[in-house]
Amino acid sequence: MSYTTLVIMAAGMGSRYGGIKQLEAVGPNGEIIMDYSIYDAIYAGFNKVVFIIRKDLEKDFKEIVGKRIEKKVKVEYVFQELDALPDGYNPQEGRTKPWGTGHAILCCRDVVNEPFLVINADDYYGKEAYRLVYNFINSDTHNPHLYCMAGFILGNTLSENGGVTRGVCETDSEGYLVDIIETSGIIKEGDHAKATDKNGKDNTIDLNSVVSMNMWGFMPSVFEELERGFKEFLSNLSPDDVKKEYLLPDVVGNMIHNNKAKVKVLKTSDRWFGVTYKEDKASVVEAIKRLIDSGAYPN
Repeated sequence: MSYTTLVIMAAGMGSRYGGIKQLEAVGPNGEIIMDYSIYDAIYAGFNKVVFIIRKDLEKDFKEIVGKRIEKKVKVEYVFQELDALPDGYNPQEGRTKPWGTGHAILCCRDVVNEPFLVINADDYYGKEAYRLVYNFINSDTHNPHLYCMAGFILGNTLSENGGVTRGVCETDSEGYLVDIIETSGIIKEGDHAKATDKNGKDNTIDLNSVVSMNMWGFMPSVFEELERGFKEFLSNLSPDDVKKEYLLPDVVGNMIHNNKAKVKVLKTSDRWFGVTYKEDKASVVEAIKRLIDSGAYPN
């Protein structure tokens, strides 16, 4: 059987929510955001799910999430641990922070040998993005070094409860990714957004700008570059850099700049949402209710 895989980055769950059992229920029967993501992915055609978790979360995660999903689709688990390093490298003394999203995806290399989609566990992306990515990575004429990214409209990703960080995308005339500019403190102000760049300067951003929400479509060829880049990252790491991370957007950016890959930006008009702030939960619950009432999901 051939697979198209959904990879869910969930290793940070415990640290963000104080433990897997404290995941916020947003659906009428206790569903979490990840339940809706998996539902949408299966509906789009994905037939395998890989959960990236920590070993200490395994028991609770399988009990609360995995056992339910295993009844619907093939499931694999991989563990993102601090000692999951290439041969010849040792764990960094004093590090407690995970190695980052690039390392998380690298941990999947032994269980993913097919086109795959990467998402965050705690983000709701909408149905359209899953269909767009599935169709793209399953194209009959697909180049093994041609990847894709779901591009969201900035105005559809903002919180009413505070500033957010977004990767603002620059694309060429054919819709391929040129650069991602990490921008923090983005808030809506009337018909535009205001943000702070890396130099602390305030900038105005068009609400129709396309942003990355860490939803990527890859081919297995990406693992070779992830491993090469991670070794380089480790070799250049100072002993004091115990919080520095190997991040997926940086890896993708380096591949683009070095002509090792092209990334097509697939624009979606769906609204993204997540619980960035505690106050966001009420609006997420209401948004899910509206989707159920519209028939998008069963009650």
